[in-house]
Amino acid sequence: MKLLITGGSGLVGSCFKDGIKTSSNDVDLRNFDEMLSFFKKINPTHIIHTAGMVGGMMGNMSYKGEFFYNNILINTNVLEIGRLIGVKKIVSFLSTCVFPDNAVYPLTEDQIHNGEPHYTNYPYAYAKRMLDVQARAYNEQYGTNFINVIPCNIYGLNDNYNLERGHILPSLIHKCYLAKRDKTDFVVWGSGNPIREFLFANDAAEICLWILKNYNEQSPIIISPSVEISVAYVANVIANLMNFKGEIVYDKTKPDGQFKKPSDNSKLMKLIPDYKFTPIEIGIEKTIKWFVKNYETVRK
Repeated sequence: MKLLITGGSGLVGSCFKDGIKTSSNDVDLRNFDEMLSFFKKINPTHIIHTAGMVGGMMGNMSYKGEFFYNNILINTNVLEIGRLIGVKKIVSFLSTCVFPDNAVYPLTEDQIHNGEPHYTNYPYAYAKRMLDVQARAYNEQYGTNFINVIPCNIYGLNDNYNLERGHILPSLIHKCYLAKRDKTDFVVWGSGNPIREFLFANDAAEICLWILKNYNEQSPIIISPSVEISVAYVANVIANLMNFKGEIVYDKTKPDGQFKKPSDNSKLMKLIPDYKFTPIEIGIEKTIKWFVKNYETVRK
């Protein structure tokens, strides 16, 4: 197997120990001709597709057109070029944000296209949904083996810690770091009441490799520990681990986003029943240590 990983310098891509990793410094995945030439030189037999333009709620709301356009181009090109050069299998990353705002909880794989996504991230969600449509269409017409995984909120060492465009957990870590350094309040957007499921990036990579080698059903599969944790709990864990002694302030003038997105991981756990997910406290501790040590060079 000759494995190629797109987004190899990103949060999940950087966790893979094996394979040829590519990033935007190597090739622009939005450029079809450039990408075709690059992929032909590598000639991979398998691809794990993690690349994309991603961000938190503020990023999704501020750059709606960019998030849709860039992700549509990237995803469409990866699957089409994979087909053209005869890649045996592609595993691509979706997100639980693809589910409809009015989905029935817990989220199940068969609900992806049942309604409009949440208004805060619908362009990104629709672009990701099209990966499912394209993979299904290609598998049916061309006999390809293109699989999609649906992870919950992924966090980890090599994340984007931008205060406005980053996802919730890395943004909170950065905010707490600055609040401790500058002796200010630790301000958390919203009420703190929304609940989320969090997946350590190393776990996501391990499970994805298992899926690459063992899972061949055409329907997507949810990757999640299915443990719900409130934003307030995460903020308190971060504050305690960073030894922050100031006030945690919840800015209720800012949106909460979706209140909850609980997922059903039973399909995954039937396949790997003995898998142990990294507890959120341990994952956050590892992430904070890495962030503090590498603060000057982290993406922020």
